[in-house]
Amino acid sequence: MKKRIPIRRTMIGYTLLIVVAILEQLILFWHVAMQQSFGVTELLVMLGSLLGLIIGFWLPRGVSVVLIYIFFVTYFVWMVTIAPLNTVVFFNIFLIPANTLLALVVKYSLIDTRRLYERLEELHRITPQVDVDTTLGNREALNEALIKHSNLARRYADEYSFCMAMFKIEFLPLVQESVGSAGYARLLLELSDTIQKQLRFEDYKFSIDNGRFIIICPMTNKDYLQPLTRRIRDAMMNVHFPDARGRELQLVIRSGALVFQKDQFEKYESLDSVIAALERNTETDLIGEYI
Repeated sequence: MKKRIPIRRTMIGYTLLIVVAILEQLILFWHVAMQQSFGVTELLVMLGSLLGLIIGFWLPRGVSVVLIYIFFVTYFVWMVTIAPLNTVVFFNIFLIPANTLLALVVKYSLIDTRRLYERLEELHRITPQVDVDTTLGNREALNEALIKHSNLARRYADEYSFCMAMFKIEFLPLVQESVGSAGYARLLLELSDTIQKQLRFEDYKFSIDNGRFIIICPMTNKDYLQPLTRRIRDAMMNVHFPDARGRELQLVIRSGALVFQKDQFEKYESLDSVIAALERNTETDLIGEYI
């Protein structure tokens, strides 16, 4: 909601600005049609309207407000002393400041929108992405979590350890064809919920391409890892999900896991190497020795 507010203010400001400009033109055309003349007063009023826009767009907010106050006083004195009293002169005491105020609204709404966009871009660069619906982290989030826990495990090898596991949907093209694109999105949500029910609060879950899910389990005993991966795999295969024809979808899930080993860290220094090792272990449901 907050993300849309500056954009909405900009749209409203532009709309009102156009309405004021149309109103000014209508008043001017009506006056010229009635008087059959276009004099210096009308020209000054038109130039004042354009000047009001320039002031609103280019000058700071405080300066613009002060100039509007000075304009009101000066214009009122000019109108009651020297200027001929007619429709154009009378209404522009309100329309010219309206141009400046609306230009300020548009200007600062655009500035707020730009700052919001820049902030979101900055957060996108420094914050790993997590899907709001599935709460699954992406590849970037997986890489950051892997670096974090690898550093902790290397620094405190005697006190800290962690394990990783991959769960892979077999025959993925057939699964996607059976459920369709919308159904596959719902299936990912269902599988994410299923994985989450088997995890602890401090565990992590991620989703990468080709129907692969990865979990990171800090401070997990190696003997506990195999029952955990089997339990999660069986739970995912037992998910009740209808395909596009309403029949029960039969999922085949392969799992593989890795255990942190400090003396083997150089073998898996990059995320791609870790994923490749997990991928190999899914072929035979193995638990390998990890970095």
